[in-house]
Amino acid sequence: MKVLLISDVVLEHIYSNSIIERFKDIDFVISCGDLPNYYLEFIVSTLNKPLFYVMGNHNSTTFYRENLIDNSNYKERTIRNDQDTENLPQGCINLNQKIIEYKGLILMGLEGSMRYSSGEYQYTDFEMSWKINKLRPRLLLNKIFKKKYLDILVTHSPPYKIHDNEDLCHRGFRSFVKFINVYKPKYLIHGHIHLYGLNKEWQTTVGSTKVINAYGYRVIEI
Repeated sequence: MKVLLISDVVLEHIYSNSIIERFKDIDFVISCGDLPNYYLEFIVSTLNKPLFYVMGNHNSTTFYRENLIDNSNYKERTIRNDQDTENLPQGCINLNQKIIEYKGLILMGLEGSMRYSSGEYQYTDFEMSWKINKLRPRLLLNKIFKKKYLDILVTHSPPYKIHDNEDLCHRGFRSFVKFINVYKPKYLIHGHIHLYGLNKEWQTTVGSTKVINAYGYRVIEI
């Protein structure tokens, strides 16, 4: 099963009709946040595959829409302070604090970054731990009836000391490290940390979990 991972930056060769040929064998798409609505909606409608997403810290105050003017694509960027459901990407599946099974794979999502300002989609480590604890009953039921807690944890931020940076905004969550140790997902897929250059680490194995930075895009086979 092939999965297209996207996060943090709009890429021209993804936002193009050639995506149909380039990714025709993709089974589904995972977005790890900080991407505009029009980008996600284009991908899900063009590929006609499920797209699961979580919000990033920069999704909080920016709402994007696309208009057609003089037969050319014109992207209009509107600053907003509210985040009602009308501002969420249409046709896509919000994974935040949900556990969803798709084609035998169990996915779970946790949005946002460490709290560093008063913006939306920012949490302290305690708050993130509380979000995880609320999902614990469902995880335990999965273990009992499906013999596994989950397969893929989708986040915006990385775990603490794994692919993260020292500044508070880009620091990973300690609660994600605990989650890996207890629930042992096959994959933790995140964004948030921008990668530049060829030598940047984008995949790390922690126990039995592959931690993958989806910055830009990647294709993985499960």
